[in-house]
Amino acid sequence: MRLVRWTPDDLVRRLDDVVAVYGEAMNYRADLLEARRGYIATHVRRPGFRAVASLTSEGHLAGFGYGYLGTPGQWWHDQVHRALTAGARRRWLTDCFEVVELHVRPPAQGHRLGTRQLTALLTMAPGGTTLLSTPEADEQRSRAWRLYRRFGFVDVLRHFHFPGDERPFGILGRDLPLTPPAPAAGPADRAGSGAPAQAGPASGPAAP
Repeated sequence: MRLVRWTPDDLVRRLDDVVAVYGEAMNYRADLLEARRGYIATHVRRPGFRAVASLTSEGHLAGFGYGYLGTPGQWWHDQVHRALTAGARRRWLTDCFEVVELHVRPPAQGHRLGTRQLTALLTMAPGGTTLLSTPEADEQRSRAWRLYRRFGFVDVLRHFHFPGDERPFGILGRDLPLTPPAPAAGPADRAGSGAPAQAGPASGPAAP
């Protein structure tokens, strides 16, 4: 398995694969996946965009992750901003890298791909803090929650509801830079223009 960094153009070229992995990991309906396709295409142009992908030896997509700097006017940022106190806004949102998506195909889970992807993403992330949202779950049984706790993510908001989604979410955060590195993580290679640019466990609701 090979971990690569992606440019915005790398991700857009493999958008079909990204949406397929997203659908597998989140078990979303086809109509929601089509909406997500459009959102991802706009996300790649946001400031501070960073992305990574896990590729098999045949170049198939096994997982991906991306994020960007949160700014006022972005839907997710504004929803969380309204829910926080003034002090928490200054603490978490002043210079924040949002981990927007982090997914691994179900057959590839359990091999530390999520750990490697998150390590690489946060290592190259701009900003002084990072936030993510993930559906509430049993922290001892959920791979996603165990992963985030290993990385030192703490509770920022719990049982938070985004408009249009019945599921409760946890909003988790930690400081950047990522030091010391998480255990058992490898550096990301840069995907050159001739490389097969293809791109689990973090995601908020399908928001613009």
